[in-house]
Order: sequence, then C-alpha cells, then structure tokens
Amino acid sequence: MTKTEIKFGPGGFGMPAEEAFPKLEKDDLSAAEIEFTYGVNLTNEESKRLGELAKKHYIQLSIHAPYYINLNAEERQKIFMSKKRILDSCERAHHMGAKYVVFHPAFYFKDSKEEVYQRVKKEIESMQQIIKEKGWKIILAPETTGKPSQFGDIDELIRLHKETDCFLCIDFAHLKARYNGKVDYNEIFEKLKKNNITKIQAHFSGIEFTEKGEKKHIPTSKEDWKQILELFNKHNFSGVIINESPDNWNDAIKGKKLWDEINK
Repeated sequence: MTKTEIKFGPGGFGMPAEEAFPKLEKDDLSAAEIEFTYGVNLTNEESKRLGELAKKHYIQLSIHAPYYINLNAEERQKIFMSKKRILDSCERAHHMGAKYVVFHPAFYFKDSKEEVYQRVKKEIESMQQIIKEKGWKIILAPETTGKPSQFGDIDELIRLHKETDCFLCIDFAHLKARYNGKVDYNEIFEKLKKNNITKIQAHFSGIEFTEKGEKKHIPTSKEDWKQILELFNKHNFSGVIINESPDNWNDAIKGKKLWDEINK
C-alpha cells in the first residue's frame, strides 16, 4: 500500500472524452489535464458534461490555459487579453469541477525580476478578486517555466503562493531545462516542504534543451521517472503528476506502475 497518493494522467488525450475517460480508468490512471493550447474551445455546458463524465470514471481534472499569455506585456490590451484567456479557462474549470488552472505567467523582457514579480502579483490578485466575485471554485496555479527569459522560477512561485494564496504547478522538466540540466530536484522538494507544500500539482516528462532553455518535451525514461518518484517517496509528497511527453498516456502508465513498485 502506498504511503501517499499520487494521481497520474496525460496532458491532453487525443480522443473524445467519451472514449478517453473509460480508458483512463481501465489503465489505472486517475487524472487528466484539459489543454486549451490555442484557445478556450469548450462552452460552459460542454465543460459541465465533461466534468460529470470525469467524475463517473474517477478522473481528477485540471486545465492548462492557452499559451498566448504574458502578464508583463508592454501593451495593456495584451495583458487584458491574457487575463481574459485565464479567466475564461477558470470559468470552464468551475463548470467541469477542475480544481487548478495552470498557466505560464510572463516574460521578463528587459525588466528586473522584482518589477515583473510585482506586475504578475498585481494581475493575479485582480483575477482572484473576479474569481471570488463570480463564485468559481478554482485555484490559479502559475507554472514553473522552461526558459530563463520567462518569469516562473521556483522561488518566484513559492513567494507568489505565500503572498497571494494562489497555488503553483511544478513542471520538473521545465526546471531541468531552465537551468541547463543543472537542477537539484531534492533541493526543490526541500524548498517546498520548508514552505508547508507537500501536496502538489506537477508536470513531468523528458525534455530536450539548449543553453536558452526548453526546446521540446520528449518521452519519459524509466530512469527519469525513478529519480523523481523516489523523491516523492522520500519526502512523503502526494498530489497529481500530469505527463506532457509526446507519448503522454503510456508514459503516465509507466509512472503509475513504477510508483506502485516503489511502494510495495
């Protein structure tokens, strides 16, 4: 029996939910992330039906907001549209019963890290106010990003969590790419634990990178899975791990099987 529960699943599933969710349950996967990559393409009614189907098959859903987001854009209109994409995702998440809305927050451009932090914080707080007014039962979860030109290192997101009560999504592959392979995952777990975060929303996959950071997600090796899951076990962490590799479904199954082996 496992010491702590981790739900595994794919980021996107490439087939209608009516086919995907029963198959996820059959494959012993209990999570999935709805990917609004290029835009929010579900109505509230469709989101509600999707959520009911997920519940029937014991699938915990999250949403990844569209990629066209920059809360540090120079033009106010771009910030407005970025927030609209996030809030539209939040509305759909509320109707489908998804807890977290994950998004890439911003780019630094030529601004200092502190300037960008304060802008992102301000925009997150303004969105949280709207979420509260609408009564949506969701939590914003900015994600650790894969390039040093992007806002979203682990310290920035922990600070945001402490100062705004948003959550965070830890993409371990992004952190590996961001630091050109020189990342101490154990230190990441220690930082999270120090800040009373032991149940996390995570992304994981293999990753290809250059000196500029993330290039592309690649299949997840057993060695990669073993490295990260042994740390989940060591630090007694629980939560959700969404796989984002090109073979995300099979890689999620691989992770689930290995977790069960570790915890026999």
